[in-house]
Amino acid sequence: MDNEEILGDIGALVEEERALRTRTGGLLPEERARLADLEVRLDQCWDLLRQRRAKSEFGEDPDTAALRPASEVESYRN
Repeated sequence: MDNEEILGDIGALVEEERALRTRTGGLLPEERARLADLEVRLDQCWDLLRQRRAKSEFGEDPDTAALRPASEVESYRN
């Protein structure tokens, strides 16, 4: 997966997230769960993109960047 593909995925996830956030009348429980999942997946995609860009900047192969587990990416906030 290259940077453009990751950015495309991010765009699609953001679009879905916005659609859920702008729903009127509140979200159903499964929609709230989907929104939480989207937030995690977005964090993972952004992290992967940052890894790839950093590797490129320092002369490493960006294809060696790997999607990190949600538990790791989400713990960055703490």
